[in-house]
Amino acid sequence: MKKTFKLSHPKIKVPRLVEAIKYEVKKYIKRERRKTLPPKVDFWDFDCRFGVDEASSDVIHVSAINKSISQAESQQLESFYLEILAKPGYRTKKPKKDLQRNDND
Repeated sequence: MKKTFKLSHPKIKVPRLVEAIKYEVKKYIKRERRKTLPPKVDFWDFDCRFGVDEASSDVIHVSAINKSISQAESQQLESFYLEILAKPGYRTKKPKKDLQRNDND
């Protein structure tokens, strides 16, 4: 999903627009996670970018999307750019040294 969302509408108030945008993003991520995984892939991971426009967008984590949208609302931006791209994710094992150190704490 590569999309520029507008935070102004002649009939819809900004808080309702923000709720609708957050719902659309949540629905998109849920839909992407339901897709069948390729062989030897553990989960779907996402590359996300957020900014005022595409050129000035910064990389963010999936969990920071709602926070970024709320910040755009509080800054009273007229629009913002959001990019979410699915990619294969692979789990990594923790080294044994880290596991032993955590058990002693």
